[in-house]
Amino acid sequence: MTTAVTERLALEARNVTVRRGKRKTLDAVSCGVSKGGWLGVVGPNGAGKTTLLHAMAGLLHCDGEIRFGDVAIETVPIRQRARMVALVPQNPLIPPGMTVSAYVLLGRTSHLPRFGRESAADLDAVAGALCRLALEGLHDRVLTTLSGGECQRACIARALVQETDVLLLDEPTAGLDMRHQLDALDLVDQLRAERHLTVVSTLHDLTLAAQYADQLLLLDNGRVAVAGAPHDVLTDSHLERHYGGRVRVLHDGNNVIVVPVRRG
Repeated sequence: MTTAVTERLALEARNVTVRRGKRKTLDAVSCGVSKGGWLGVVGPNGAGKTTLLHAMAGLLHCDGEIRFGDVAIETVPIRQRARMVALVPQNPLIPPGMTVSAYVLLGRTSHLPRFGRESAADLDAVAGALCRLALEGLHDRVLTTLSGGECQRACIARALVQETDVLLLDEPTAGLDMRHQLDALDLVDQLRAERHLTVVSTLHDLTLAAQYADQLLLLDNGRVAVAGAPHDVLTDSHLERHYGGRVRVLHDGNNVIVVPVRRG
């Protein structure tokens, strides 16, 4: 007699509900991602994608549970939480006058002793992240003087030096041209393979979401509309129903390509 083995989830949301006044921005959302997996969260504007990521990061009060393995996030102190999960927001707060290296060093805060200073190991971690993201030549540049792609890489570097097992990315390709979109996602995928990172990302580009994520979660009006493999979620009928637009879904080998169709 064989016993089924339950896949261990690195991150799980259980019936998560978030309220803004009387409105539910998330309504009983449940999902999970296994260690080393990539969950893509998609859906129309206002569907609750960013809210879900913020709840997973412990930044929002919610009903239900967010769990990292066997641990509920609300039981974890903030400093310890910062060693478990890192969030790269879509519109990060950039302190005026701060250099790239100083900004990335902020990611080491949870590793520093209280009232202590950074160690050689912390500085080495920053230098390594800057090199990994091809930012070593920009270490003394002020963040606000960087291009969009450079600034996005600096935000990812800050998250990486937190040395967490889970990385949350809110629209990591927003504002980037096609080359830098692919560069950013390729880098995350490489780091996922090297460090067994678990990734959850929101993405507006459905074709990119299908190419990089193992599983997709389609939210609509704060609820789970469809979940599963990209080719099961991204269908003509699902997208027309939940996005309200005209699309054609094409298949090129294992790739799913979503093409908008103009009227007339």
